[in-house]
Amino acid sequence: MTTTRLPHRRVGATLLTAAVTLASLAALTPNAVAAPAPAPATRSEAVAELRPELDALVDQGTSTAALAEVRDHGRVTWRGAAGTADLATGRPARADGRFRIASVTKTFVSTVTLQLVGEGRIGLDDPIEHYLPGAVPNGSAITVRQLLNHTSGLANYLDDPKVRDFTEAGNRQFLATGRWVEYTPERLLAIGAALPPYFAPGRGWHYSNTNYVVAGMLIERVTGHSWRDEVQNRIIRPLGLQHTTLPTTSTAVPGPHAHGYLKLPEGPADVTRLSPTIADASGAAISTTDDLTRFHAALFGGRLLAPAQLTEMTTTVPIPQAPDHAEYGLGVARYDLSCGQFWGHTGDIPGYSTEVFGARDGSRQYAISYNAYDTSDPQKFDRLYRAFEEKALCGGPPASS
Repeated sequence: MTTTRLPHRRVGATLLTAAVTLASLAALTPNAVAAPAPAPATRSEAVAELRPELDALVDQGTSTAALAEVRDHGRVTWRGAAGTADLATGRPARADGRFRIASVTKTFVSTVTLQLVGEGRIGLDDPIEHYLPGAVPNGSAITVRQLLNHTSGLANYLDDPKVRDFTEAGNRQFLATGRWVEYTPERLLAIGAALPPYFAPGRGWHYSNTNYVVAGMLIERVTGHSWRDEVQNRIIRPLGLQHTTLPTTSTAVPGPHAHGYLKLPEGPADVTRLSPTIADASGAAISTTDDLTRFHAALFGGRLLAPAQLTEMTTTVPIPQAPDHAEYGLGVARYDLSCGQFWGHTGDIPGYSTEVFGARDGSRQYAISYNAYDTSDPQKFDRLYRAFEEKALCGGPPASS
């Protein structure tokens, strides 16, 4: 789940943390499929040791814990953890720990939707009204594609401060009561629909979790099964992602995991447990870095989507005001590093931030989870994070550093 915020590369990276409104485009149509980018430069042996960069995310005060993995041509080349899993006990973080992946869930949901497109059961350019009559305001003008690439104009239900208020008082309320509230998809859609749309369908870009709540409802209407069941049967089980779960109402993170914390003036507040219903198909999943890199490798390696559907997934629209020439496809974003273009998604939910990105051909990827505890100096955080990702994917620091 994620509201829209774009510090550095964090495209649509905020489920429940902080929000920044982006200016909409006057008119927007999908780009032609981007020409294949040059193959990323060969990495140096430096990528074999990312400990200093991962430690820096914790040692310099921005995170309480960080876990990461790098995979190259199907082989894990580095895995590590830094920081403390539980501030109350001092237990160290584990590299195999589980965490809430927030909006990275959208890539799973988009993949299932595109599988159904390939089976002829959904049309990307069909109006959502065709599948969910009367459910979505202006549904006859909003297509499935516009839901998946955030050009529908539907408002984000997280814009309603009664759902998530990002002030200190709002954080306290969320810790006390808000995180236990159980929502249905219909209620989340109703909250988003009660807010003014950002723009007419297809006339702008604005990240909205409401889009993917509707996508989850679409999957259920077409298949007769919940989006969770379809993700489980079509992705998790076939790939053997044994540590990826899709909670319904359980507030727990199962298995070993680092706790998530919110920063309050008096100190850290544990926010590990919360109702996943506030995220639904926009961000409820839990996973590990190993499962996420394997999923990315399978997706972009062509194991989950036919070439035509993978082409649709990577057909992009510009993200206004985004750094690094970032663009958004169908449940994935594309951005530039010093050694080439990379694809993936980000996510934030209280206590957990996630990134999974890799090469378009599925040859290389990394995943990282961290507790973005102190974001008071975003430039510092971006500098630390960029050092990690450049070394993970390119083998060293950016040329400008």
